[in-house]
Amino acid sequence: MNETPQRKAPAKKPPAKKAKGLHSIQGGTAQANRQAIVILEVLAGGCTPAEGAARMGLSLPGFYQLETRALEGMVRACEPKPLGKQPSAETRIAALQKQLQQAQRQCARQQALVRATQRTAGLLPPGPPAKPDRPCGSKDRKGRKQRRPTVRALKAVAALQEKVALSDAPAIQQELTARVADQQPSAWSPVREREPA
Repeated sequence: MNETPQRKAPAKKPPAKKAKGLHSIQGGTAQANRQAIVILEVLAGGCTPAEGAARMGLSLPGFYQLETRALEGMVRACEPKPLGKQPSAETRIAALQKQLQQAQRQCARQQALVRATQRTAGLLPPGPPAKPDRPCGSKDRKGRKQRRPTVRALKAVAALQEKVALSDAPAIQQELTARVADQQPSAWSPVREREPA
């Protein structure tokens, strides 16, 4: 019988042992690590704040500000983490963009409905708000109240629109009355009683 030699699985390397008492801290830049060392030494009582400030090349108030920021960061890091998968910034942005698009579509739909209702009812769409050239009550050099300039063409347009609205009002009223009568049974029609058989 031919026996094939079995291959041995490669030996796994034992996990690197941490020295007792050391923490596995993810370090930052070299400057941040040096500043953290000095702040921890000051907090542990290994040196005074003035010595720590001198070692970092900061003034004493600057050292205290940095120490406060470091302690605030430590407190923030001690906050409990929420359970479950948390949405990333990209997914939150995508969700907000989707909500914005839905709101824009709904707004456009509402605007179209308003325009259709205005046309059906014979109402004129509101024009853009007039912007005064000068604030109300402004006076000229002689102390007289200044008159707002008006464009004659705009006056003529307003007068014509009013005439068109007044001439179309009876026809639109009749059309609306006919539509309402076709869609709903009239509430004032008499109810017939059943005749005995």
